Amino acid sequence: MIQLHCFGESGNSYKAALPLELSGLEWEAVKVDFFGGQTREEAFRGVNPMGETPVLVDGDLVLTQSGVIQNYITEKTGKFGGDTRTEEREVLRWVLWDNHKMSSQAGMTRFLMNFLPADKRPEQVINFMQNRLNAAYEVLNGVLSSRDWLVGKGPTMADFSACGYLFYPEPFGFIRGDWDNINAWLGRIENLPGWKHPYELMPGSPSDRATPL
Repeated sequence: MIQLHCFGESGNSYKAALPLELSGLEWEAVKVDFFGGQTREEAFRGVNPMGETPVLVDGDLVLTQSGVIQNYITEKTGKFGGDTRTEEREVLRWVLWDNHKMSSQAGMTRFLMNFLPADKRPEQVINFMQNRLNAAYEVLNGVLSSRDWLVGKGPTMADFSACGYLFYPEPFGFIRGDWDNINAWLGRIENLPGWKHPYELMPGSPSDRATPL
């Protein structure tokens, strides 16, 4: 059975866990104790020298980076990768855009605003990042004004990548109700058979830790 080493607070892990769940593949989530320092330990670095989640293990195969894992899911199932070569390239384009322009910045901003002690939160950095994120939301909202999905007529890895952080409840500058087209698109994802919230799909949530956000 496929194992996905992940934790619930990780939007990048969710990018891999959600398509795994919707693909019909048999898989299980293996909790990584990120906040306990597991990704900095030698044993974990031996699996992924980058010290990051998610990590997918399928027999002898070990894959890291959510986009690579998404591609592997498509290879195994034929799902979510686009129906034509043109769509396949478009899926890759949106995955790369998301990783560079949105998810990496959303992940960092959310961490700074929620998982650091209040007196260590760099407000100038947070404001700068939120402005950059607003530009990304404008791009996403604009594209979704004329289509239901980012590529083609159904959900693809482009959608599962771009939604990675947008279901989380912790504040990081994204208010779902402010973006009508994004809001409707997230609703379509939520209505996919088998969809689960990240804190339901993967082990680990802020409520598990003694210190509240």
